[in-house]
Amino acid sequence: MKRIAFRAWFYFRQGWAQYFAFLFAAVNTLTVTYYLAIKDVPVLKEIFFSFWVYLVFVSGTGIPILIGIGYFHYKRSRAYHAEADITTESNPYYYKLPPGYWKEVIMPTYLIVTNLLMKIAKNEKLTEEELKKIQDIQQKMDALIQGGFIGTENKKFLPDKKDH
Repeated sequence: MKRIAFRAWFYFRQGWAQYFAFLFAAVNTLTVTYYLAIKDVPVLKEIFFSFWVYLVFVSGTGIPILIGIGYFHYKRSRAYHAEADITTESNPYYYKLPPGYWKEVIMPTYLIVTNLLMKIAKNEKLTEEELKKIQDIQQKMDALIQGGFIGTENKKFLPDKKDH
């Protein structure tokens, strides 16, 4: 239940910040700037004789400018690099295995390979149990290669095969 509450809180914040607050702030800014600044200045009132003309102008110039600023933020500034560093440092999955194919296929494969190398170095044979583990990992790899899924963590979110 605690996990559901934190997930709901995360989704709420994303919905608020990414959509509601953005839309509300944009409408508010456009309305306030037009009705409190432009409407009462005769020179600007001649250029922007209606709110819709102002809206078209600001959208036509503002959207490309904001796209450029967003591009600069992600591709050219050090600000995004700092954000990525902080996100990486605070993400627990950089310090432990994430669920899914990393935990069920990739790392077990690495473990098997290192154990196999140790056995080869000591001139030892594989046991039946070790051969079974290798076959299990191979089946999981084959399922992933074929586009299938492994594990049970997210099965509730996956569509049924009969739906396709």
